[in-house]
Amino acid sequence: MTERQATRRILIIFARDPVPGRVKTRLIPTLGDEGACALHLKLLQRTIDVALRCPDIMVELWIDAEIPAAGLRGMIINHSLRLRRQQGTGLGQRMHHAIGDALGRGSSALLIGSDCPDWRVEDLVGAFDQLEGNDVVLAPALDGGYVLIGCRRLAAELFSDIPWGSDQVLAKTRNRLRSLEWHWHELPAHPDIDCEPDLKLVPELLE
Repeated sequence: MTERQATRRILIIFARDPVPGRVKTRLIPTLGDEGACALHLKLLQRTIDVALRCPDIMVELWIDAEIPAAGLRGMIINHSLRLRRQQGTGLGQRMHHAIGDALGRGSSALLIGSDCPDWRVEDLVGAFDQLEGNDVVLAPALDGGYVLIGCRRLAAELFSDIPWGSDQVLAKTRNRLRSLEWHWHELPAHPDIDCEPDLKLVPELLE
């Protein structure tokens, strides 16, 4: 049995290395460098905890550093996480590479960040299930982006010339899918934690 046959579903968690001053920068004025970094780690831990409870799914953590920072190393060791390094000069290139790499080893891949605080096991398993009959699955964010993309086939157009960080990400991605004449499914929208007003969604992580 090949690795592709044995590992049909691969879940990619995309995260920045937790270095104070470099993560959750829009929250630094409110939380400070260390506080924003601590929140980043807590959100990532929550995401990993949910992902690892999903049955029959390989979970991989993709970070933007050669060697993870100290705060992340313990998490990787404790959970025996499969660690990979993001590759590419921009977010779109890095996402495209990671999903392409996963599809070379499995039949479907999901990519999520660590900013969504309310993932449940059934959300992620359900997203994979949707890829049995669709080319792509998306989970919209409340701000016009998306918090999850899943693929069973890949096209560079889905990740190139997208205004990442804007409220046009989801609309542009839908237009690309229409141009490709691909079938896709959209899950219910989810929040993500980017700005000060979002903090009211996660008061327990600020204690």
